[in-house]
Amino acid sequence: MTEPSPPAGGVGDLSGVRSVEGADVAGKRVLIRVDFNVPIENGVVADATRLERVLPTIRNLVGRGAKVVVLSHLGRPKGVATPDTSLLPVAAKMKELMPGTAISFVGDCVGDEAMAAVAALKPGEVAVLENVRYHKGEESNDPAFAKGLAALGDLYVDDAFSAAHRAHASIEGIANLLPSYAGLSLMAEIDALRRALDNPARPVMAIVGGAKVSTKIEVLTHLVARMDQLAVGGGMANTFLAANGIDTGASLVELEFLDTAREIMAEARKSGCEMVLPSDVVVAREFKPGVEAQICPVRAVPAGTMILDFGPNSLADLKRRMAQVKTVLWNGPLGAFETAPFGEGTFALAREVARLTREGKLVSVAGGGDTVRALNIVNAADDLTYVSTAGGAFLEWLGGAALPGVVALARSGARAAS
Repeated sequence: MTEPSPPAGGVGDLSGVRSVEGADVAGKRVLIRVDFNVPIENGVVADATRLERVLPTIRNLVGRGAKVVVLSHLGRPKGVATPDTSLLPVAAKMKELMPGTAISFVGDCVGDEAMAAVAALKPGEVAVLENVRYHKGEESNDPAFAKGLAALGDLYVDDAFSAAHRAHASIEGIANLLPSYAGLSLMAEIDALRRALDNPARPVMAIVGGAKVSTKIEVLTHLVARMDQLAVGGGMANTFLAANGIDTGASLVELEFLDTAREIMAEARKSGCEMVLPSDVVVAREFKPGVEAQICPVRAVPAGTMILDFGPNSLADLKRRMAQVKTVLWNGPLGAFETAPFGEGTFALAREVARLTREGKLVSVAGGGDTVRALNIVNAADDLTYVSTAGGAFLEWLGGAALPGVVALARSGARAAS
């Protein structure tokens, strides 16, 4: 895997980020920060997706003779150990997923118990340390706590992109103390997002949905300066329609953000980015499963009805546009997809993005919880070029924010090169 080239702008110079594939790990203690913040039900991991995403990195390290020390958080214990936030069930699941690998669980992540457990590791063995958030120094990025963690390793690997927006001790602090590298999953995430944002095959289109403009102002502002087209869906589209003087009936509209929507549209015009809004919509008088719905033009929304999905003409327009671009970046549903019949637009979009990608006509990068859920519902996720499971970090990257975890890796690489 090649290391990323400097970005066009927005998230800082990441040319120093190094892949762990280039590191000498044989016989060394390798601290790897992962995001094993997974659902636990009755003491068992209920969804192992986040474990499976980083297992390639862990297997890679094990196969190269590293002594692997796993760091993670689980939940929000706020410095207090609680039974429901212990990583013990995660260690048990790892044993199940990695048969033949010696995996132990350690009841703390710093101090004598952790030091003794790591000292006992043999090459190719794995120790899963207890929840880093049991220590208040984790979230406060306390230098002393970061040093305690760093004492357990010879080098550090970050494979937790979903937590990269946190300036915490096990993410940012430790990377300033040890030679630091990106894991395979984090490296793939960086490469995919930069491929869609910084150096995309053009024309490039972003599709951004969700309920509220207020939650994605930075994302929209950042994207209009980089995209050729920006389609807005979900409840956010209602606010943009209202900002254009369109009566949206009883739809969700953020009246206090109408000026913000107008400013974003003005920036788009200035940047040469075409804003795409629905021309027809699906409306209903109530928001509940199975309710009677109707299709109407956006300029003829009946009084007392709510806009809850894209209409067929709007969807056809999106499909036509996607057939003409080379890169699509997707975050957020077109409508209230969790409630039938208002998911048809989102599901049709997911199938079309998957089809175009499968046929080699499109580079597609998607992310965000709702987007991933919609893709999984129609079994389309595996067909896309890249699907990000990160939440806050994905959104902050789209908004042009410098992620502390990634920046720390770049700094470490730059120090090593100087």
